[in-house]
Amino acid sequence: MKKTLITLAVFSIYNVAYADEGMWMPQQLPQVAKQLKADGLKLDPASLTKLTEFPMGAIVSLGGCSASFVSPQGLVITNHHCVYGSVAYNSKPENNLLANGFFAKNLDEELPASPGSRIFVTKDVTNISNKIIDTDVAKLTGKKRVDAIEKNAKAIVADCEKDAGHRCNVYPYYGGLEFYLIKQMEIRDVRLVHAPPEGVGKFGGDTDNWMWPRHTGDYGFYRAYVSKDGKAADYSKDNVPYVPKFYLKLAKEGVKEGDFVMALGYPGRTNRHRLPSEVAYTFDWNYPAFVKSSGESLAIIAKETANDPDAKLKYASQVAGINNYYKNRQGMLDSYAKSDFLARKTKEHEELKAWVNSTPARVKEYAQDIAQVEQLIAKRDAEEKSDFYLDRSFPRLLNSARVMYRLANESAKPDAERKAGYQTRDLPRIKASVESVERSYAENIDKALVLNNLKQYAAQAKNERNADFDAVMGIKDGMSEADLKALLDQMYAGSKLSDKATRTAWLSSKPADFKTSDDSFIKAAVAMYDGGLKREAHEEELAGNLQQAYANYMKAKIAFMQSKGKAVYPDANSTLRVTFGNVAGRDHGTADGLAWSAFTTVDGIPPKATGSGEFNAPAAELAAIKARDFGQYADPKLKTVPVAYLATLDITGGNSGSAALNSKAELIGLAFDGTLDSIISDWDFNKANTRSIQVDIRYILWNMKHVEKYDRLIKEMHAE
Repeated sequence: MKKTLITLAVFSIYNVAYADEGMWMPQQLPQVAKQLKADGLKLDPASLTKLTEFPMGAIVSLGGCSASFVSPQGLVITNHHCVYGSVAYNSKPENNLLANGFFAKNLDEELPASPGSRIFVTKDVTNISNKIIDTDVAKLTGKKRVDAIEKNAKAIVADCEKDAGHRCNVYPYYGGLEFYLIKQMEIRDVRLVHAPPEGVGKFGGDTDNWMWPRHTGDYGFYRAYVSKDGKAADYSKDNVPYVPKFYLKLAKEGVKEGDFVMALGYPGRTNRHRLPSEVAYTFDWNYPAFVKSSGESLAIIAKETANDPDAKLKYASQVAGINNYYKNRQGMLDSYAKSDFLARKTKEHEELKAWVNSTPARVKEYAQDIAQVEQLIAKRDAEEKSDFYLDRSFPRLLNSARVMYRLANESAKPDAERKAGYQTRDLPRIKASVESVERSYAENIDKALVLNNLKQYAAQAKNERNADFDAVMGIKDGMSEADLKALLDQMYAGSKLSDKATRTAWLSSKPADFKTSDDSFIKAAVAMYDGGLKREAHEEELAGNLQQAYANYMKAKIAFMQSKGKAVYPDANSTLRVTFGNVAGRDHGTADGLAWSAFTTVDGIPPKATGSGEFNAPAAELAAIKARDFGQYADPKLKTVPVAYLATLDITGGNSGSAALNSKAELIGLAFDGTLDSIISDWDFNKANTRSIQVDIRYILWNMKHVEKYDRLIKEMHAE
C-alpha cells in the first residue's frame, strides 16, 4: 500500500501473475485490470485504487484484524475471533457472554470494547522513500543508519499527526527498499454490538481450526463512536455513532461456485521473498521450538484453570491465540516436510547469484550486498535462537515494569527525541496495555508459564544466557526446578503491580521514583535498564546493516524477476491489500484423497453437535435446522443454508474479518481461515492447494433472524 499513486513505474514493467496469487496493493490493480475483468469484475478496476472512495473507503483495520463498515451508523462487521477479546473482557462467571453471546438491543446497551481497541480508517497513502533514505542516510551504516531512519520517520509522522485524531505510520516494503506513509483516522471509542454464542462463533473450536469442511459462524459486530462534531474521541456517553462516507451493501443474490470473489483487508506478514537460510532456520528450528513451547503453554493453562471459571475466562483469548498459531505452525511444518521448498528456494537463489555474476555491472551493484545479507542473517538467527527462552522467561508484570520505567526515562526528553514507541502518541496504547492486565492475568498461571520457560533458559550454558537477567533473577548454573520456583515465588510476592491502581500510578512516576522503589519487579526493571539499552544498541547496529544489504538484495531480486517476465508484489506488511480469484472446491482433499465441495451447509451442523465443548451448537439453531426454517437464506441449488465456502484467495493472518466481495463489490461473506495443508503459502504459494475459507453472509443473516431472533442489525444494514 502506499502512495496515492505508488511507484507504478516499478510494476508496469512486470507481467501479471495468476489472479489467485498476489496480495496486491490497491494502486497496483490497473496493472492486472485485464485479468480482473476477465475473471468477472463488473466495476472499473481503477475505482479500486481510490482509497477514500467506494469500496476501499469502507474497509478498515482493527490493528490485527480486518473489518468493514456495513451501515451509515458506523456499524462494523468482522470475525467472531476478532471481537473475542472484547467479549471475554466483558464476561463474568455469572454473565458469560462468551458462552451465551451478546445482543445489544439498542445503542445504550452497546458495551465498551476491551481497552486499547481501535478502528483505523485509511485516509491517505504516500510514497516517502526519498524522505526516509535521503542522501545523508544513504551514506550511513549500522545503528547510525537506524537512528537516522527513525529520526526522519518520526518527523514525518509528527507532521502528519498534527491533524488531530489521526494515526500515521511509516511502513517499509521490499525489505526496506521503499517506504510509504499511511494516514488513518484512529477511532478510539469502539463498542461491542453483537457476538453470537461460542456454539456458533467458535463452533468446532480448535479441532476444526484450519480444517475443511467447516461449520463456524465466525462473525461479530463493533460500532465506531466519535464526538458530536465527528472527531475521534475517547469513550464518552455523549459520543455518537460515526458516519462513514462509504459502507458496503450486502449482496441480495448468494454466491455460487465459480463466481468471482475478492477479499479486501490488512494481511499481516508473508515471507515469499526470504532467503534459503531464513527458510532453513525457520522450519528446522524456530517453528519446531515454537510448536513445542505453545503446546506446553496450553497444557499449563488448562491445568491451572481447570477448577477456576474466572481464570478460564481471563485466559480464554490468550488460549485461542496460542491454539491458532500452534496449529498454524504445525501445519506449515507438516507441509514443509512433504515438500521440496528449500531445494527450490536454494536453486532460485543460486540462479539469482549466477545472473548477478554474469555481468561486471551487476557484480558491482549487487554482489557484495547479497554476500553481506547472508552473513548478517546468519548472525541474527543465531542470536534469536540463543534468546528464545529468555524472551519467554519474563514475568508479565516485569515486562510491564520495564515498559513503564522506559517510558519514565523517555518522557524526560523532548517528544521528538524519544524512542519510537514511547512518544506522546503512544501513551494511550501503553496505558491500555497496563489497564488490560486486570481481566487477562492470574498470578498462579503467569508464574507457571514463566517457570516452564525459565527451566529451559537456565539449562543453557552460561555464555548463552543474559548476564543482567541472571543477576536480577538470581539464576546460577545447576539450579533445580525447586530452586527456580523459590526465586519466582519471592519475586512475585515482593511486588504490588498486580493491583490496577498501583500499576496506573507508575505511569506518571519519574525515574527517581523507580530507583527508590522496593517493589521487586520495579527494582528488576531498573537493574536491567542499562544492559537493555546496550542490547538494543547491538540489535540496531545489526538491523541497520541488514536493512542496507537486504534492500539492495531485493532490488537485485526485482530486477532478476523482471528479466524472467515475472510479477513482483511486496510481501504483506499489515497494510491494505486486494486479492482476487473464484469460489472453488478442490478435486483433491487431504491424505484421504477425497474431493472438497466448495460449500458447507447447516445440514452438517447436527451430526457434529455433541451438546458440549467445542461442538455445543445452540438448541435454537438445531431446532431451526430440524424444522427447515430457512426463509430467504436457503441456496436454490443446495436447498439449505450455506455456512462457509472455499475460494482461491491469497490471504494470511490479519486478513481475518476481510470483506469478501462479489463482482459488484457487494458483501458475500468474511474471510476467516485457510486450510491446514495450504497455510505454508505464507512462504511458498501453491495454486493447486491454496484455499481461503469464508463464512457466507447468508448464514450470518439466517442466524440473526431465524435463530437468535435478533433483526435489529439486519434492518440497519437494509438486508431484509
